Amino acid sequence: MTETDHQPCVLATEAAIDLIREIRRDHPEILFHQSGGCCDGSSPMCYPADDYIVGDNDVKLGEIDGVPIYISASQYQVWKHTQLIIDVVPGRGGMFSLDNGREKRFLTRSRLFGGGEACAVPPCGLPRRGG
Repeated sequence: MTETDHQPCVLATEAAIDLIREIRRDHPEILFHQSGGCCDGSSPMCYPADDYIVGDNDVKLGEIDGVPIYISASQYQVWKHTQLIIDVVPGRGGMFSLDNGREKRFLTRSRLFGGGEACAVPPCGLPRRGG
């Protein structure tokens, strides 16, 4: 039986932490939801915490700088072997994301787990979903 090296499912670059802190000056309580799709591609979307309802099928990947990050359970099943790295690049944020209008936006980079590494989030269905 091999032992698994549990790694954080999500990390952030210093640039991302700087932008999070900038946004928190205007919106002290925020959260991220890793978008899965259509309108804003796969950008990590940043919302005021009281404006976004975390669903029963959302999985909390972890926190960066005290800010929780969620992903849908179906998307987590696809990405569970991947570490997400929240970064910042020049450009406009997602239409409803708090990074919009700041001339820089959040971007998700990724790294595949390998050699006994695994995400530290429990499998979908365990009590770590939603709020």
